[in-house]
Amino acid sequence: METSVLYPIESAGSLTAEVVIEGIVEPVLIVAEGRVTHANAAARKLLGGYILGEDVRLAIRHPAAAEALTGGALPQDRPIDLVGLGALDQHWEMHVAQAAGGQRIVHLIDRTGQDAAERMRVDFVANASHELRTPLASILGYIETLSDENAGADADLRGRFLKIMFDESRRMQRLVEDLISLSRIEAEKYRPLHDEIDLGALITEVCSELRGNSLALDLATDVAHVSGDRAQLSQMLHNLIGNAIKYGHAGAPVAVRLWHDPSGAVGISVSDEGEGIAPEHIPRLTERFYRADAGRSRAAGGTGLGLAIVKHIVERHRGRLDIASTLGKGTTITVMLPPYGADVIKR
Repeated sequence: METSVLYPIESAGSLTAEVVIEGIVEPVLIVAEGRVTHANAAARKLLGGYILGEDVRLAIRHPAAAEALTGGALPQDRPIDLVGLGALDQHWEMHVAQAAGGQRIVHLIDRTGQDAAERMRVDFVANASHELRTPLASILGYIETLSDENAGADADLRGRFLKIMFDESRRMQRLVEDLISLSRIEAEKYRPLHDEIDLGALITEVCSELRGNSLALDLATDVAHVSGDRAQLSQMLHNLIGNAIKYGHAGAPVAVRLWHDPSGAVGISVSDEGEGIAPEHIPRLTERFYRADAGRSRAAGGTGLGLAIVKHIVERHRGRLDIASTLGKGTTITVMLPPYGADVIKR
């Protein structure tokens, strides 16, 4: 545990300031004549306890900050951006205010998470635009070709082009449906789940809809029901089982298992006997539009959103998602959900 070390306080006014900044959760420094006179716990944790009494430029080693910290002109109407303070990938905003007696109050705000979210938003829009633009460009190209009298008069060519246009249109339709679905799941993230769902019956229903002739079901009968959104859990199962059928070897069995875990959680696993996934790809599989094998995924009709949707559904149901894979042998995806009436999975 960190020992609270404070620079000597010379007046009751300084004591009040010390008490105030110590109660602020974000890093705050008080600087006088270019030296750090006070630093709250958050500042000492970020910058080190040694900064008390030292030149502030040793605490915040950043060229853009030096002038504002040592008595120069204060920045007007905007904070100073500090990248790499604390860690190379961290982004902080530094706000500096003038206090009595020439002191300066330095307030640091961590914007790392906000920046990451903004990058994700920009990447998501760019990826969605690309995924929609590619089939659209293909459709427009074939329409232009078919509008030529000579090409359009060839029945075989026309039939082949129309089939490609139909497939590309369906691909766009699936992508739009997945985007809408993902948006809806995120919007409903904090809505309570009250419906009691029999997962055994739901798995049987989904498997009959997918009509996989190689599905091997192992469904325990003593499994507790779960609290959930039936439509979303059905979508989760369609995505997991559909992916296993799609990416497993032709004719190889896809094992779907339902069991009661000793922790009290309800376990669902879907295993295929496919090519497997390299370990470096596994942590990113639930990212939107991330594909371990982009060419194979697109050829199979994947949108790149299937596992992202699964992840959001599992999170909404306060569950846990695990992915295990061995190259050349296959992949197993496991979902653990709390039983009906429980809020979370017992650890």
